[in-house]
Amino acid sequence: MSQEIEKIKLENIKHVFVIASGKGGVGKSTVAANLAISLARNGMSVALVDADIYGPSIPRMFGIEDEKPGVEVVGGKELMQPILKFGVKIMSIGFFVTRSQSLIWRGPMASNAITQLLDNTEWGDIDVMLIDLPPGTGDILITAVQKLKIDGAIIVTTPQEIALNDARKAASMFINENIQVPLVGVIENMSWFTPEKHPDEKYFVFGKGGGEKLAGELKAPVLGQIPLVLEVGQAAEKGLSVYNQNNKTVIEVFDNLAGALINAV
Repeated sequence: MSQEIEKIKLENIKHVFVIASGKGGVGKSTVAANLAISLARNGMSVALVDADIYGPSIPRMFGIEDEKPGVEVVGGKELMQPILKFGVKIMSIGFFVTRSQSLIWRGPMASNAITQLLDNTEWGDIDVMLIDLPPGTGDILITAVQKLKIDGAIIVTTPQEIALNDARKAASMFINENIQVPLVGVIENMSWFTPEKHPDEKYFVFGKGGGEKLAGELKAPVLGQIPLVLEVGQAAEKGLSVYNQNNKTVIEVFDNLAGALINAV
């Protein structure tokens, strides 16, 4: 008889969604960061957990790499205080390691670290928690689906077939009969490129229709298509969001993404 895994109790958090991809480099963390900010701008109380133990990027994207979470005693238990930026409560393993330090942890250690980030943080009352998962289908993803009550998974992919193949693997884990995490939908990133001086032109440099194809296979909606915009990547490097830019197309996409997730809850 298999031992039942004890769930992490996140009593004051209404909804938990995971942001996943099958491979790195598809912009998953950028999507997670800007979606969290967009939800906060829509009046939601939002938490963002950077669960990518081996490559935490959320602190850099929010410009808070040098921040260190404080610790307070709450109800006789020492709890970490998340960093607040752009209206989002943020927790990441990146706050506890130096920028050049690499973590040489086996699966159980990495999984335990994520459990502590979730369970030993004073989140307060949260409407939506987003968990930015590492690429692939490793131990951290397994820990998340086993130890959390997850309301839904969002799959991020780019249009090309190699990204779709990996995204399928990630999605298949969520819809496995033993896990059964609902798929909220698919976000296609880097859908097309539009030159700044030619705003009416679209170049599908990574192919076309990949996100729609994957969504059709998964019987899930396409939540949005995000164009390839140089300024978005530059903003992330500087700790800024898409709302610090003037690209109305990208801002509208994230506003719509937030609206879709708000409707889902």
